[in-house]
Amino acid sequence: MNESVIPPRAPASREPGLFERVGGRAVVERVVSEFYDRVEADEELRRVFPVDLAEGREKQALFLEQWLGGEPRYSERFGHPRLRMRHFPFVIDERAAGLWLRHMGEAFRAAGVAEREMQEVFAGLGPLAKHMVNAGDEVPREPLGETFLQ
Repeated sequence: MNESVIPPRAPASREPGLFERVGGRAVVERVVSEFYDRVEADEELRRVFPVDLAEGREKQALFLEQWLGGEPRYSERFGHPRLRMRHFPFVIDERAAGLWLRHMGEAFRAAGVAEREMQEVFAGLGPLAKHMVNAGDEVPREPLGETFLQ
């Protein structure tokens, strides 16, 4: 009698992605709300942002959802993020990038995101914030408007 040498299949296990582990869309929306509340209260960082924060709140939530592994709603609506280019109209120095990271960290903590996920999120957000620094660079400072970037 020939016994099968193929072992039985182990049940598939899939660890949820980062978006699910931080708590999904509801938590991302809370993070964005907490973050922008901090920006509004920070005299120094507030100057880097546009007067009306409503559009920024919406875009930030869509971007974070996609960046964390959720649905690509940002790209479907606005095209490729091209974050550095989209931020050219704002003069961003090292201090502003640091304040942005501090407030974002506080916002993630206030939204109840666990330390393991915080480490994973900020391993990516730290370099991203540094990439946005453009003070002293000769870049176009005109806003892109509603340009859909592919």
